[in-house]
Amino acid sequence: MLEQLLSRENLLQALKRVEANKGSHGVDGMSVKSLREHIVQNWQTLRQAIEEGTYEPSPVRRVEIPKPGGGGVRLLGIPTVTDRMIQQAIAQVLTPLFDPEFSDHSYGFRPGRRGHEAVRKAREFMKEGYRYVVDLDLEKFFDRVNHDRLMMKISAKVKDKKVLLLIRKYLQSGVMENGLVKPTTEGTPQGGPLSPLLSNIVLDELDKELEKRGHRFVRYADDCNIYVKTPRAGERVKASITIFIETRLKLKVNQAKSAVDRPWRRKFLGFSFSHDKEPKVRIAKQSLQRV
Repeated sequence: MLEQLLSRENLLQALKRVEANKGSHGVDGMSVKSLREHIVQNWQTLRQAIEEGTYEPSPVRRVEIPKPGGGGVRLLGIPTVTDRMIQQAIAQVLTPLFDPEFSDHSYGFRPGRRGHEAVRKAREFMKEGYRYVVDLDLEKFFDRVNHDRLMMKISAKVKDKKVLLLIRKYLQSGVMENGLVKPTTEGTPQGGPLSPLLSNIVLDELDKELEKRGHRFVRYADDCNIYVKTPRAGERVKASITIFIETRLKLKVNQAKSAVDRPWRRKFLGFSFSHDKEPKVRIAKQSLQRV
């Protein structure tokens, strides 16, 4: 698999993707514009280090951005442009292995799937009479991912030890804040090209559990809504799924932000619903205020 990862075709695709996404610099200050020339000049050394297992990713640069609707800040970790390219190359090789087996109820960060489809599916459940929602908020999800559990999931499909080592090194590359590097013992920082796929690998276990229990649900990244017919059923589902998330996945449900409610009283992916039998979808007021 390492050969496939380091193939000219895969790396060129990764380079083009990083260039197209533009984005800010990492801790080394190198811009996306300088990446191509840097790779041409240093590729042999980089490749050798990756093949020998001696490559050390740089720590990510901590960036805080305000959350939509004034709900505090979201912490991002921006990798260097070189690490973005290598992460993108890894993601391109892993996606065809993992994505086909992901749940049909998962819509975030997946090839050919969009948030609009998740909203449409939620509306369908409401039309079918599932007019209560269990809205689960995972507290600091991207910062709380358990590395050992994640690596166990990945190694079930990826047998190349060098690829596994490289992924673990990215998970443990640390965060630079105010000139100091903090170690990362858990989490997969938002901001790198590999993070969305890794988050779906972690939460696929939740999807499979919800499917096994026969629930109607939609998930977009760490936004998970389960649709039920009564408030009582909602409370029961909320309690039992919280136990599953916290004991099995070793993640934390934010009880203050999670709720059993009518879907039209909550927003989902920036949209809200009307409470008609045939619910209408509109952009949520909070989202409009930000535009």
